[in-house]
Amino acid sequence: MIKLDLKKQWKHLYAPSAKAVEVVEVPEFSFVMIDGGITAGQSVADSGDFREAMQAMYGAAYTLKFMSKQRADNPIDYPVMALEGLWWVESGEFDFNKKQDWRYTLMIMQPDHISQEMFQVALQQVRKKRGDSPALARLRLARFHEGLALQTMHIGPYANEPETIARMQAFEREHGYAHRGKHHEIYMGDPRRADPEKLQTILREPVEKLAGTMG
Repeated sequence: MIKLDLKKQWKHLYAPSAKAVEVVEVPEFSFVMIDGGITAGQSVADSGDFREAMQAMYGAAYTLKFMSKQRADNPIDYPVMALEGLWWVESGEFDFNKKQDWRYTLMIMQPDHISQEMFQVALQQVRKKRGDSPALARLRLARFHEGLALQTMHIGPYANEPETIARMQAFEREHGYAHRGKHHEIYMGDPRRADPEKLQTILREPVEKLAGTMG
């Protein structure tokens, strides 16, 4: 049986420094994805839609892992990757300090051998085991190419992320980059189990190099 570990294979993207802001080029990857939103004034923790979306995501991701491991031809075992989130607002720039309607796309990276056919079978198995839910109908398997980005590891509560983002924005201005795309978080710790002061979250901001600037 082949054993695959995407986190180790792409270590520079999933184990960044907490001390420095790094410039990375993120290739195109395959993800299980789901879109949703958080109503202004409502926290992520209080959102039933968000909880249902997470349950559907993990249900599909673990089912795909076991399907891959148990298939008769070319079985492949691999650890399920971390949950990721793209965050934005329709009205303008995403800002932690403003109570707005937040939009999200949750993602879990998949190995390239996970096909659309396997994905559909996995959804059927999740429905059979856990029952149907609106979130399962919203899941999709799609590819996402982020490209040039800045990233760093944020250690501590989610509420303190603006401090780390400000440090990334300062790096962006100093080195001649401009923000583009959606705020990206990768959740390396489980908030239900980890000490909030020790939570690890990769913050990634897609950027473009401004013309006429030096790196």
